[in-house]
Amino acid sequence: MVAVRFQVLDILPNIENPITGRLVSTAERYAQALTTAQRAEQLGFDAVAIGERHAGPFLSSGVTVLLGAIAATTSRVRIQTGVSVLSILDPVRVAEDYATIDQLSRGRMELVIGKGNELRQLPLFGVEQAQAWDRLAENYELLRRLWREENVTWSGTSRPPLTAATTLPRPYAGAPRVWHGSATTLISAELAARWGDPLFSANAIQPRKNYVRLIDHYREHYEKHGHDPRYAYVGAGAGFLYVADTTQEARERFGPTYTKMVEFFLMPGNHTPGNEMEFRDIDHAIAEGPVLVGSPQQVIDKIMYFHEGFHHDLQSFSLPTMIPHEQQLDMLERFAAEVIPVVRRELPTTLWTDADPYGGRTAFAGRTVPDAAAVIESATTPQA
Repeated sequence: MVAVRFQVLDILPNIENPITGRLVSTAERYAQALTTAQRAEQLGFDAVAIGERHAGPFLSSGVTVLLGAIAATTSRVRIQTGVSVLSILDPVRVAEDYATIDQLSRGRMELVIGKGNELRQLPLFGVEQAQAWDRLAENYELLRRLWREENVTWSGTSRPPLTAATTLPRPYAGAPRVWHGSATTLISAELAARWGDPLFSANAIQPRKNYVRLIDHYREHYEKHGHDPRYAYVGAGAGFLYVADTTQEARERFGPTYTKMVEFFLMPGNHTPGNEMEFRDIDHAIAEGPVLVGSPQQVIDKIMYFHEGFHHDLQSFSLPTMIPHEQQLDMLERFAAEVIPVVRRELPTTLWTDADPYGGRTAFAGRTVPDAAAVIESATTPQA
């Protein structure tokens, strides 16, 4: 049995460094995201994900373009979204765009869908807040049909009717897996359970008990809908990663950045009302929050603590993208070399194995995951 999987998520915030005041250019920010994904594959990470936002200081409105670039420049790592805001999108275009990425990646694409937490993007697409959940459910039902059927005839409220419609390209090897991302509410968990899909818990801003309730609810209803509980896979976020030799060092170096991020998150419009950040200062976040900030052992302990509550199969985190990219990549390497091997010895999963119904979907499913320490050593050893 393979151990818990790891994903690197970037929603492409473009925020200035709180220490230096530096703000990277848009072109540089895209290049960094692409380089991070490529490096994550080299280091043996299982998945990379790009989020989607259409308001605020985020550069992820054209997420499918960037995911296509990642698909074309990687060969093994799974490619995911985090999330795709299906409540505001046309399912026909989603079916076309992500099937294209699926073909480019030879079946490595998996969609993570959600309502979206950014309220300011709704008017851009003519969607009222009260409509968002219903549109998400309806759009997903249509997307499922478009990926599984040809000559689809359909009518609903979110777009004009379809008559004998077949979207092209078709997916690489059957319909890709779809995860349901949930920040705090049970509605996405209900939708995932209904369809027998996996759940992705944000696990970002509230105490562990709130997300335990969400995940337990999902698993209970997954079985009630008649699905095999072996496949009730769960992913969980962790906020940001900052690894240093000691937790105190990580606290001192990352503290100002964390303060800046909390201030940004709590600004009006940057979050859904009632979905505020619980962990306002760095000490509280390190002690009880989901952030992976500290020494390698502190980070290991934090992952284990949350796994005790979630029993999740996929662990996600984000790099602090406002600090220099070289520092981000150093932390990615330390995490791969010093954290992942320990966690993988302790936490098993069948996700993306032959025991997973979607495990053999990609032609690269059986490829050996590289050893991070060997990759780092080869990259730093002078060549003769």
